[in-house]
Amino acid sequence: MRRFHLSEVPIAIASPRDQLSHPTAGAFASFEGWVRDHNDGRAVEGLRYEAYLALAEKEGERVLQEAMGKFAIVDARCVHRVGDLAIGDLAVWVGVSAAHRGAAFDACRYIIDEVKSRVPIWKHERYREGAPGWLHPEPDTAKE
Repeated sequence: MRRFHLSEVPIAIASPRDQLSHPTAGAFASFEGWVRDHNDGRAVEGLRYEAYLALAEKEGERVLQEAMGKFAIVDARCVHRVGDLAIGDLAVWVGVSAAHRGAAFDACRYIIDEVKSRVPIWKHERYREGAPGWLHPEPDTAKE
């Protein structure tokens, strides 16, 4: 069963969220990352995510498997967009179910941090002024 998925179309969170439902789960935590209109003091018009698909999916699966072993969770899913995205679009979604909220929150944070630092997905931002730029890996999200 695939827990990590790259998507060229807008993310419909109902499907992966429904897959996390289980009688032993008393908690659910999720994270949604949206395209924002600024980065490092520059106005952003939109962006494009590109990935080395085979390696990204393999490493993404590895992150989710690690989370399954590291935290007392029932299940987890992550979907990351590739392609052109506009301001406000959902770029990444992580969902985790667990018996208790602490494990769900901790695993959710672990998954998004590891995906952003390890999975070969590159962000190409288009700015209102100046040349576009490639970004990867993202800055240390633990500080944000």
